[in-house]
Amino acid sequence: MLLVSAGICRGGRIAKAFGPQADDDADARQTADAAVAVWRAVDSALSPVIGQRGVAALYKRSLHLARADYPWLAAAYDGALQPGDFASLRLALSQQASRAATAAHDALLKTFHDLLSDLIGRSLTQRLLQAVWEPPSSGNAVQDESP
Repeated sequence: MLLVSAGICRGGRIAKAFGPQADDDADARQTADAAVAVWRAVDSALSPVIGQRGVAALYKRSLHLARADYPWLAAAYDGALQPGDFASLRLALSQQASRAATAAHDALLKTFHDLLSDLIGRSLTQRLLQAVWEPPSSGNAVQDESP
């Protein structure tokens, strides 16, 4: 079973960063759940800096812009009533084929990243969202043993 989500890697490119590549067997509900996990991480990373309403405003604007290419995202836009509530996005993505849901989520994340970069700069955007885009380390942390 494959989970797919997207993240922005260094240089502003979209990269698959949260799991194996999508294939036709991937379950759309799992893709939607992975996408919501990414949005919760984005919300957690940015809320202390720009506030929950600021994150919600950028998220909603991103949905508005992304629905030009993915009209079915209108349901997620209309359902985005409360900051930090991504249930309508989960529902909209889960009703699509996994590849379509992944493509829409990639576009939504790229739009969000671009909007945030326009507001606060690309460097600060990268720093604030670095933990969201990079998968957790699987190894042990190296300890500095110098005096």
